[in-house]
Amino acid sequence: MQVRESTIEQELIEKLGELKYTLRPDLRDRAALERNFREKFEALNRVRLGDAEFQRLLEEIVTPDVFKAAQTLRQRNAFTRDDGTPLNYTLVNLNDWCKNDFEVASQFRINTDYSYHRYDVLLLINGVPVVQIELKTLGINPRRAIEQIVEYKNDAGNGYLRTLLCFIQLFVVSNRDATYYFANNNARHFAFNADERYLPVYQYARPDNSKINGIDAFAEAFLAKCALGQMISRYMVLLASEQKLLMMRPYQIYAVKNIVECIDRNLGNGYIWHTTGSGKTLTSFKASTLLKANPAIEKCLFVVDRKDLDRQTRDEFNRFQQGCVEENTNTGALVRRMLSDDAADKVIVCTIQKLGLALDENSTRNKGREKRGLASHAEQLAALRDMRIVFIFDECHRSQFGDNHRAIKEFFPRAQLFGFTGTPIFEANASYKRIEGGEQTLKTTQDLFQQSLHEYTITHAIEDGNVLRFHVDYFKPDGKHPPKPGEPLAKRAVVEAILARHDAATGGRRFNALLATASINDAIEYFALFKTAQAEKQQADPAFVPLHIAAVFSPPADVGADVRQLQEDLPQEQADNRQDPEAKKTALKAIIADYNARFGTSHRIEEFDAYYQDVQQRIKDQQFPNEDLRKADPQGEFAHKLDIVIVVDMLLTGFDSKYLNTLYVDKNLRHHGLIQAFSRTNRVLNDTKPTGNILDFRGQQKEVDAAIALFSGARADKAREIWLVDAAPVVIEKLKTARDSLDAFMASQGLSGQPDDIANLKGDAARAAFVQHFKQVQKLKTQLDQYTDLTPEQAQQIDQVLPRDEHTALRGAYLETAQRLRAQQNMPAGQKDEALDQLDFEFVLFASATIDYDYIMKLIADYSAKTPGKASMSREQLIGLIAGDAKFMDEREDITEYVRSLKAGAGLDEAAIRAGYEKFKQDKAAKEMAALSEKHGLPVAALQAFVDGILARRIFDGEQLTALLAPLNLSWKARTQKELALMGDLLPLLKKRAGGREIAGLKAYEE
Repeated sequence: MQVRESTIEQELIEKLGELKYTLRPDLRDRAALERNFREKFEALNRVRLGDAEFQRLLEEIVTPDVFKAAQTLRQRNAFTRDDGTPLNYTLVNLNDWCKNDFEVASQFRINTDYSYHRYDVLLLINGVPVVQIELKTLGINPRRAIEQIVEYKNDAGNGYLRTLLCFIQLFVVSNRDATYYFANNNARHFAFNADERYLPVYQYARPDNSKINGIDAFAEAFLAKCALGQMISRYMVLLASEQKLLMMRPYQIYAVKNIVECIDRNLGNGYIWHTTGSGKTLTSFKASTLLKANPAIEKCLFVVDRKDLDRQTRDEFNRFQQGCVEENTNTGALVRRMLSDDAADKVIVCTIQKLGLALDENSTRNKGREKRGLASHAEQLAALRDMRIVFIFDECHRSQFGDNHRAIKEFFPRAQLFGFTGTPIFEANASYKRIEGGEQTLKTTQDLFQQSLHEYTITHAIEDGNVLRFHVDYFKPDGKHPPKPGEPLAKRAVVEAILARHDAATGGRRFNALLATASINDAIEYFALFKTAQAEKQQADPAFVPLHIAAVFSPPADVGADVRQLQEDLPQEQADNRQDPEAKKTALKAIIADYNARFGTSHRIEEFDAYYQDVQQRIKDQQFPNEDLRKADPQGEFAHKLDIVIVVDMLLTGFDSKYLNTLYVDKNLRHHGLIQAFSRTNRVLNDTKPTGNILDFRGQQKEVDAAIALFSGARADKAREIWLVDAAPVVIEKLKTARDSLDAFMASQGLSGQPDDIANLKGDAARAAFVQHFKQVQKLKTQLDQYTDLTPEQAQQIDQVLPRDEHTALRGAYLETAQRLRAQQNMPAGQKDEALDQLDFEFVLFASATIDYDYIMKLIADYSAKTPGKASMSREQLIGLIAGDAKFMDEREDITEYVRSLKAGAGLDEAAIRAGYEKFKQDKAAKEMAALSEKHGLPVAALQAFVDGILARRIFDGEQLTALLAPLNLSWKARTQKELALMGDLLPLLKKRAGGREIAGLKAYEE
């Protein structure tokens, strides 16, 4: 039996009462909210405001800008009273958030010009509403629940824009048994875009990372007064550079708490094991900033071990808080900042190399200063020797296994050292040996940092959906026999295999890939082989589109200090560059020259860092459509995206891109090196990226299994099934089951499972059920499409379950049904089926990477150029392809109509097709506008200007509508009827021309 929403609400309110919240059943409307806020404000700031003063205060603090409101909530503000005297005030007790008044209101309503909204439960701190809780009775799809709040919040004139609700910091959604929360934000960070990259949604967890799902347990852990105060004041980050509110995840909070407690109680050193991709930089930033307020700590140094990480980490820190760290261009600047008393110099980001040089009395710099009669850097820093200094090391397994660790401990005996790592060093993967007396032992992360303060392993992250599972394909040259473990294959065979599988692995080049090679010589050879192989394929098949391939490896170190520093963490490249450096330099120059010719750049080996940064940016640019990137090169002479980057050591650690999903491996990897390399592929994007894909050419299954066992933490027994996706036969069986389930549902409706029958479904509940069934089929098909190890027999099985033409037609039927239901979702409650509220369409699953606007125009041109029967695709196949792709949902009708108007064999080239289509759309739009003008008795030009104005600003302006209808001289009643009739006809036209983008102010006419 389903529990009523009102019952869940009452139980939650009672729970909050037990947590010592004051229950305020009287707070039901805006006037009561403002009276209560005024009372709390005056008591906190020991002031009495006149009515006019209070209204002016409200006008100053109420803002539609969420970020500005969040700043006002957290700082001391200034207000000028009516008599000219200043009032410095706070909205809450900033010194001790626990001492604020915590209240709960329910069924609160805001009535504005455009909306009449009800809010289930509001939590107030000192009269300021900071948390909104929405309760549901249905099984929650968190993405749909968030989307509903986003829609609510985007209504023109909603309460979040004009009232104290602008201070809402957090939203909580629960159906009693499943509870999620997320941060409020301005529209650009609080929306669902076409690619369905969702704003972060969280479930709270215990210190052992187990989930807290039930609303009662969530309330105790998260909504308890002091806990909520800390969550808002300490564990939300205001990203100044992006004007964005960011929540810390539970494991980040526990790590920060444990570091701060370790320092407060002086409990020695410690390390945080948080897996790659879990946001270690944010965690360390928050720990550092909390230490800024600790008077017992003199300095906090965040230490990284490479020049690019130094820049990257400094940029990340400054992203969280502008100007919080400055660049340390040299060791001298670092020493000056360490000795500075300026508050801005309390947190410093530096490299381990600069710190090591400063502390080493025998370094060239210190010896040089000595000769000039100056105090050495080490002598200058001696003033800090007995002070409490905190060192936080990023990726501590890299930077701390050496002399620098010992030097820091000896120089600063009262220092506390904390390390962050995604892949700790255990005895099994230690390579650095420590000798004490006659005993030799391995040096582990625990040896160096004493104790683990918190763990969040890749196993936890996969279970939480924060990173993806892996699909590992151990390549078998003949389809049956894998290479001997660690044994290299012929490179030409590897190149052929990659070219054959790349489109599948990367979802039709939606994503891109790295090829990890064993040496610089191998990387050079691979680059040449790809060039040769692709030229041959293009000659044999003019339709073959070559992959864009680049290579990065560090040049011999005589090109500059930057590269030398870069090489310090690239052991293979460092060793390789000692052998025949001139040949490697010549090869790299040729690779960069090829890159320049391909991409229209002008990089030089002497400025290798700029080339390296450009390669990284192009990997990330995979997210942008070609037409957007082409704007920088209107002639279309140059490529924009990279398909594969050949690497040796570079990019296999520390580099993140959501659009990189595949790693080709032709080098021996082990332990943490293997996990780091694999983890380049598993950043979460959306349902088009179900896994991180690994194609291993060295038969390293034993090494993969060993690494999984080593780094899986407490769940080692379940690690393989958590980390790795199901094998193809298992997923094919799931696809069969999902298809059978779809057919069984259709049969229950008295219909076949054929695409033509979808249109005959009766009622929104049935259509919603079809959407859910087919979406599951599509998810499994998307997953299988990216498997690189499908046998011909397995491919045939998949085709039997879901024949290609039938699949295309089902996609078209899905999109047509989904469009209809999406329009229904916006209707008021009571006028739609409840099942629609929870429906999440996930349109991105139905948008092909290869079928874009350019591709369709080429196909139409091909159809036009060739006589019937000779074209690569018939008219109906072409229309089916357009109908089955989500990118064309809003234009599908126009493109289909245009294709039907063309004659096969008319001989139009692509330019003529494009121009013809644009003219077709203009003519159709003009006819629509003329028909509407005649129907409503309005001049065409005036109506066109009204529509153009709405689309340009994406805001419906009621005053402009009044002006448009004024020449008709209608009575008030007649004008209202005319307005409703006109807007009823204009709504579909406006929505279509807006291309799915929101137009503020239209909700009133939709309802």
